[in-house]
Amino acid sequence: MQIEATTQGPAQTGADTIAVGVFDGEDIAHDVEGGLLQKLLDRGEARRAFRRLAVVHHDDRRYVIVGLGDRAGFDTERARVAAATVHGRARELSTSTLCWEVPHHLDDAHVGALVEGTVLAAYRFDRYRNHPDDDGGIERLIVSAHHPVDGPVAWAAALATAQNRARDLQNTPANELTPSDLAHRAHELVAEIGGDHLTLEVRGEEEIAALGMGAFAAVARGSHEEARLIELRYDGPDATGPLLALVGKAVTFDTGGISIKPALRMAEMKFDMSGGAVVLEAIGAIARLRLPVRVLGVIGATENMPSGHATRPGDIVRASNGTTIEINNTDAEGRLVLADCLVHAVNHGAERIVDLATLTGAIVTTFGTSHAGLFSNDDAWAAQVQAAAAASDDLVWRLPLHADYADAIKGRYGDIVNSTENRKAASITAAEFLKRFVSDVPWAHLDIAGTANDTGRPYAPTGGSGYGVRLLVELAKRLAG
Repeated sequence: MQIEATTQGPAQTGADTIAVGVFDGEDIAHDVEGGLLQKLLDRGEARRAFRRLAVVHHDDRRYVIVGLGDRAGFDTERARVAAATVHGRARELSTSTLCWEVPHHLDDAHVGALVEGTVLAAYRFDRYRNHPDDDGGIERLIVSAHHPVDGPVAWAAALATAQNRARDLQNTPANELTPSDLAHRAHELVAEIGGDHLTLEVRGEEEIAALGMGAFAAVARGSHEEARLIELRYDGPDATGPLLALVGKAVTFDTGGISIKPALRMAEMKFDMSGGAVVLEAIGAIARLRLPVRVLGVIGATENMPSGHATRPGDIVRASNGTTIEINNTDAEGRLVLADCLVHAVNHGAERIVDLATLTGAIVTTFGTSHAGLFSNDDAWAAQVQAAAAASDDLVWRLPLHADYADAIKGRYGDIVNSTENRKAASITAAEFLKRFVSDVPWAHLDIAGTANDTGRPYAPTGGSGYGVRLLVELAKRLAG
């Protein structure tokens, strides 16, 4: 989709469909000849209630009137939802060029959200369909405002495009997105962006073992597909601030290993690489936007499969910081992968860390698909992550870490266990496990198991959601000052 901003009036843009939003208690700001749009409101055919739509034709173009509800309650998330609603109707109308007339007195964040909602709603994953529903889609989006909005429109387009690319990775089946394939996508990303600011190093299983990553290697043992440690480095122009490490779990398929999962819905375990996908594409967006910040991306990519080579319950492995881990449940594999990736980030100079992982089913029970769980060893850093989450609408809610939970993962034969015997506070004890591997570096863990896919949001209802891309880019922008 081609995306642009203009100060031309909507009728002068050449768009075949124009979206006009109207708030409670307000009338049409710029009507067409004869007051046609206002008449629709006056008759009740168009309504101001949120997401209510009406369509009228005038002068060889269509006008979609969308209710925006109460102006005071119209936040950026509502803007995304309104845009997605308009996109659905515009697509049904075989729109080629859609123009959004920005309502008066909306700020740049709302303008960007209109773009994001449109681009995210336009996403389709139909590469495996022999006969996809091909209605052409909307080819061009124009944002018309009284003042220049080129900056927020370009920013939002970059974020939404990166989020959709993460969704592509999430939705690709595991037979076509192996750890090696994910590493190949990282190579493609670096080639696309070019220049000296973004570099990549990929390590295979021999190098992973040589680094002492016994926890990561234990997960990879059961699969014929080789694991990959993917390391991206972005050094932005005139970069300032601390080195931000983004760490992603990328289990490209998770059977549970010897502690095998139930067959029901196991197909969804292709989404267990969502954290890695988000880290990869967020760094791509940061590089494309040329943010003045330093970022280290560490992605642990592997399958978790049962075989004669697979790690067994009861095995003890040693992580790269020397910690010994009793593996009493091979389906608690993500924390093993992340453990060594976090140590790697610390060893390579990370001054702030955020990890993203579809780590526990317990977080889905806690928050559903609305919020990710946030855990942190540093209050100031947690507050910065929370602020970025609030600004991006990738919502988080902080849960506690405490000595009582740390005691729950103490091992009988090794230092710690990878899973507690009961299910109490399962998301928290998993976070306590990860905390053992970050030293004293300010760290935040985001458990995204509930937000990674099938969120039901109008702009990303099913499949991969790309949750976290907007949050990470916003966080990097704030660190850059």
